[in-house]
Amino acid sequence: MNSLVLRQAAQALLLLAVLACSACATTRVVDELEPPVPEEALAQAVPAVGKERGVGVVPRVVAEPAQHETIPSADKLAEVLVQARERHVVIHDLVAEAQSLLRDVELEYVFTGKGKQEVLRGRPVAFALWSEARQSWSIVHLEIPRPPIKWKPGREPLPFVVRTPGVQAQHVKGTGAERLMFAFSRDGEALRVYGRKFPVFDNALLQKKQWREVVATAKPIVYLPSTADTLDPKFVSGGQAFLLATARQAIDELRQARAPSAAFPGALLADIVPPEVITTLAVIEQTDDSDYIAKQAETIDEVLSQYGLKREEAYRYSVSSAAALGAMQFTNRKGNGTYALVVRRCTGASLDPNFERGATNLRNAMKAAICLFDLELSQMPSDIRLAYRDNPAVLGIFPVAAYNGGPRNVAKLYRVLQRMGMRLEELRRPEAQRPGQPVACPCFWKADGDGARPVNIPKYNNENRWYVEKYQSILRFFE
Repeated sequence: MNSLVLRQAAQALLLLAVLACSACATTRVVDELEPPVPEEALAQAVPAVGKERGVGVVPRVVAEPAQHETIPSADKLAEVLVQARERHVVIHDLVAEAQSLLRDVELEYVFTGKGKQEVLRGRPVAFALWSEARQSWSIVHLEIPRPPIKWKPGREPLPFVVRTPGVQAQHVKGTGAERLMFAFSRDGEALRVYGRKFPVFDNALLQKKQWREVVATAKPIVYLPSTADTLDPKFVSGGQAFLLATARQAIDELRQARAPSAAFPGALLADIVPPEVITTLAVIEQTDDSDYIAKQAETIDEVLSQYGLKREEAYRYSVSSAAALGAMQFTNRKGNGTYALVVRRCTGASLDPNFERGATNLRNAMKAAICLFDLELSQMPSDIRLAYRDNPAVLGIFPVAAYNGGPRNVAKLYRVLQRMGMRLEELRRPEAQRPGQPVACPCFWKADGDGARPVNIPKYNNENRWYVEKYQSILRFFE
């Protein structure tokens, strides 16, 4: 065997090894690692080391009434404001106010021990809370554990300290930059969360236990995780439109670059993955399996609402337990992850070579995801590739399965279909289940007369089964 053949064989093995890891290791997003903070994101972040502030009640600016005008009550004023402006506009303005307030908030870092025994005790976090009754803001300080605790819903509660007197707090979810959220109340009134300031630490300094330097270089980010207070149908529809528009822009850039397809020689990469298909990944990757199983469409609405409210900033700081980063959850693995793979293999796509910038820029990450789709398709049997080319929306279950777990998941999925006696051309889009004939999903949908009927997917890989199910459900939001 000559050196050229050996080199080609080695490259093929490397590609398979990286694809086997896929873009993410899991759809159970756990944001416990320190997320990298791209420099352009720091425009909102102000380094803050200082003394703790107490309850900061900041009145919201409201135009003074005319001399003989009756001043409405706080509740009536809130009602009038909401009626005058649509709810999503009010929420958007409140979030903007909260961010403005938090930029000047100082965080206090507490050290324990002396000399070489000195340790940074916890991580301070500040929240901007809005009182409808008082029509005013409160800045509330908490301290959460550092290092992060591997918290899961239903397990032991997350320990924390409320450092602002007079306010009650309850941990709702998450432990890290993307998802940490609390519910607050004061004197029996639920306070609405519209902003949060969270410090991100340098991982290298943490490992060296250089605590003073950790604090000195901390990068506080002003960011709002998903909350019930910001969920609005206008943000849901806005998130759909924003993701589709971003996907189309990514595809347009690939078309202008004339980037070639690896799966279909002679074709352009821009013609391989429809925008409706690639947008599903931006939602799937941020939808926790257990949440989806429990709440179905409600969980999808929550993710889309985040995109509608925060747009490019949504899920920028999302880091999984496998260190997959950003909305599309690409991995780095010291330069050998899925992001580095697509940068090397899709040279015509003009991807940002910097992992942190590229994985946290949604349009660039979508281009990278299209490249990964194409590379994964190129490794699949010819009958799957041909069936996908004829019907990419329905046969998208295969590259989506590969995105979740690499070629092995594709092989398992294909074997399951063959054992069930289902042909690729029989696969259909999901429809409403027929009355009196319920089928427990996750499901494939098989051609049946003029319609389709659901067929339960046997347990071959539970995570991937639900990944495929989410793909089929979410696709309908974009078509």
